[in-house]
Amino acid sequence: MPTVSLLLLDALGQALGLFLVASGLALTFGLLGVINLAHGELLLLGAYTLLAAERAGLGFWAGLALAPLLVGLLGLALELLVVRRLRERPLDTLLATWAVALVIRQTIVALFGPAAHTVPPPISGSVELLGVPYPAHRLLVMGLALLVGGLLAWLLLATRLGLAIRGTVADRTLAAASGLAVRRLDATAFALGAALAGLAGAATAPLVSVDPQMGLGFLLPAFLAVLVAPSGGAAGTMLGAGLVGGGESLVAAFASPVVAQLAVLALAVVLLRRVAGRRLRRER
Repeated sequence: MPTVSLLLLDALGQALGLFLVASGLALTFGLLGVINLAHGELLLLGAYTLLAAERAGLGFWAGLALAPLLVGLLGLALELLVVRRLRERPLDTLLATWAVALVIRQTIVALFGPAAHTVPPPISGSVELLGVPYPAHRLLVMGLALLVGGLLAWLLLATRLGLAIRGTVADRTLAAASGLAVRRLDATAFALGAALAGLAGAATAPLVSVDPQMGLGFLLPAFLAVLVAPSGGAAGTMLGAGLVGGGESLVAAFASPVVAQLAVLALAVVLLRRVAGRRLRRER
């Protein structure tokens, strides 16, 4: 049976890792309302960017810097060429981003093959924490997630860009009438969300098997974390990731991963029913 310290560290690590994945989705879905089913494949591109950088001899840190830059540029192109044209038709946006996801996945297979790959962590070994040894790279990912959360909160709450994004989310018509370039803000927020997905993919690549299907495994938990978040922004997404990721880790420690996933889905259904009920009462 794992010790209490190890259980807490695993739950915290799972929650912060999920937050790192879900933070980009919180911008595109939680704030902009765009259902981007290619988010998992954007994360996949970040992981393969790191893999390509390692193979080219550039090293982990260069790959970690290149991943959000390249994936963010691709996200910008995706918003300009696809999402912008279909924004008022949510079902078409969903189908279009799913098609983009398929294209990205098959392109990865064509370039790197269908086999799984491993990426060595930049920091090997473990660190003594709370009386137990814990992998150093997991702690690095946890610290990176906290840094991203702080920067995202600062961006949305303490900058003119964040104020403009939140104003556009609250009322697009009024924001446009006030002189805000809402289309440019949409593109900026979508590109930032894609960049965060690329960063998450590169950061978590040493912890998982890098293969063309890895994006699918991250997509559903990230959506659940955003959906069950009590509010938008970094704080709400962090809490949602804690409920989904931390809860799954704790249940898996005492039962099994399958039971943990079922418990998380049941929790999501309960919370979503409550959210839907509150919205219906407000509309009445």
